[in-house]
Amino acid sequence: MIRYIFIILLIVVPLGLYAQKQSVVPAKTDTQKQDSLIKARYSITHKTDTVKKPRILRQWTLSPDYSEEIPIQIDTVFSLTDRFKLADKYSPVNATLGNYGLPFYQLNFFDRITDPEKFLYAYYYPLMHLPSNTVFMNTQVPYTELDWSFGGPVANSEQTFRVRYSQNINRFINFGLIYDIVFSLGEYNYQRSSDKTFTFYSSYTGDKYKAYFSAGINNLLSYENGGIQNFSDISQPNTFEIPTNLGQLDVANSTVKNRNVLFVERYTIGGNPVVKKDSTANKKSGFFGLSGTFSHILLYETNSRSYKDGYPGSGFYRDTLISNTRTNDSIYSRTIKNTLRFDFSTDESRKFTLGGGAGIRNEISMYYYVNPVHYPVYGTPTIANLNSNVLIGRLHNSIGEKFGWLATGELYVTGYRVGDFNLNGEISKTFAWEKGKAFWLITGSMMNRQPSIWYDHWGSNNFKWDNNFKKEFRIDLGTSFKYPAKKTELKFNYAIIKNYTDFDTTKLPSQYSGGLSVASVTLKNELRAWKFHLASDIIVQKSSNSNILDLPLATVREAGYFENLFKFAKTGGKLYTQLGLDVTYNTVYYPYAYMPTTGRFYRQDKFTAGDYPFINLFLNLKIKRTRIFVMFDHVNAKLMGYNYEMVPTYPMSIRMLRYGLSWTFYD
Repeated sequence: MIRYIFIILLIVVPLGLYAQKQSVVPAKTDTQKQDSLIKARYSITHKTDTVKKPRILRQWTLSPDYSEEIPIQIDTVFSLTDRFKLADKYSPVNATLGNYGLPFYQLNFFDRITDPEKFLYAYYYPLMHLPSNTVFMNTQVPYTELDWSFGGPVANSEQTFRVRYSQNINRFINFGLIYDIVFSLGEYNYQRSSDKTFTFYSSYTGDKYKAYFSAGINNLLSYENGGIQNFSDISQPNTFEIPTNLGQLDVANSTVKNRNVLFVERYTIGGNPVVKKDSTANKKSGFFGLSGTFSHILLYETNSRSYKDGYPGSGFYRDTLISNTRTNDSIYSRTIKNTLRFDFSTDESRKFTLGGGAGIRNEISMYYYVNPVHYPVYGTPTIANLNSNVLIGRLHNSIGEKFGWLATGELYVTGYRVGDFNLNGEISKTFAWEKGKAFWLITGSMMNRQPSIWYDHWGSNNFKWDNNFKKEFRIDLGTSFKYPAKKTELKFNYAIIKNYTDFDTTKLPSQYSGGLSVASVTLKNELRAWKFHLASDIIVQKSSNSNILDLPLATVREAGYFENLFKFAKTGGKLYTQLGLDVTYNTVYYPYAYMPTTGRFYRQDKFTAGDYPFINLFLNLKIKRTRIFVMFDHVNAKLMGYNYEMVPTYPMSIRMLRYGLSWTFYD
């Protein structure tokens, strides 16, 4: 796939360079009806240059059903550059294996990835380039962003690198690419991570015809050390001398690979603008300016996970089902989705607007795994071909610019997932206050879905199961209030789940047939007094059954810092600075443990985590379009105890100096 992408680039780039001589005007934007959660990983974090403003027109992602554009506001605020990790931008606090780039899960229950189709990469999702988080751009000049960070001594260094490039060929056609690398040797033995992710995207946004294309390649390599053998060894000054459960003869590692392609075509009929000189000049002709859009959506995705261990007889595993000399597990899935739909909408310039749509989707999936059989057969392959057909619908309405509602739904009518359904609704209200707009959103959803096939079937050298789990039923209710002028956002979420499915204390899939409820309140806020700032992320959550789902009651991430702008009269230069502390803390709970051979987090009731502050000291700088940070990560390591494990037997890194650079070009 990389070869084909570079062939496209060789064809497109010369055209783009020639096109820069021509003037570029913005293409029209689709009707915006949905207040969607946008991944912060793609937002531009430079502050507007007072000498020359950036000539970036707009950027957007597609709605979850790929039926419309959702704009992403270009972030021009210089704040907390030291929070450079993509994982932390997706969710403020994550439980990790002690090394960036290895699997992790979110402490906030409502941020966790539960989609059955994302099972194999759920613990890497924020690091990956997928159709669901592709961001498109329209820009007058070529845009380039370079990000780099480095931390720790060379022997256990951690590096991240990103390059993002985008340019328009003309006012309708844009293409771009993003390449991310996370490479970390780790604080402890056999803990290396090497994640390389890439996406190429392009869009055509004409008045009637629009097309969007993206192709992603994600390769995630994790060396598995199984955690440290004895917790008492954590006080040793040399972390490389601490024995681990896997390593040496094992050299165990897992690889997750994802390939994906998205292609969306949309053609709109009706609703042609009528040119007039009066106040109705922007209104469309016909019955309420009615227009219709035909869409075709193609989604192709492959996923695979492999696990290798050179010494499966080490005693770390309870069972060895295929070979005592070498583990070479592999599972694979492929999915093709084709959607045909028709959507209509009335003229959005009118006070009362109405829109909706319906369509059908076909899903063709193939799953491959091994049925363990002892030597000399080494397992027999099992292939499952599963198909489903889905009816989809959508309806939305707005009254003026301050009130609107949206309802979407899908129903599996035939095939493997017959009977699955998903209904979503939201009501939005906008308030025009003195210091800016405030937004109130009420959401609700109801779904009945089959758990991932990997909960039902699995075959490997160390684990085998065949289950027949029931569909998981879930109701979600939520509301949020956002006031950007005060940098405040308050959310409440509540979920009721029946047949909750996860991995239990035996490291095997399990399903809780009773009812489980989860409630959560989150607050994001920034207070300011003169030049002192306090940026807070606070999560309070509770599960009705802690034996099935245990959560920290309170999770806090606070950044207190002093901010100042230095002006140099002789040169006219400006230097933005932030100096402060970033503290992460959560109350005590029973965290998930981790099983390398399956790559899954599972419930355990032996070890607790929490009641320990992770403290970072940082200095952030900005000169024009260049941002720099210097940070002492976990500066309090070994000064406030040794209970700095977020996952049992996987201690976090000790004190480490990090620094990073981000540079944007749009000239």
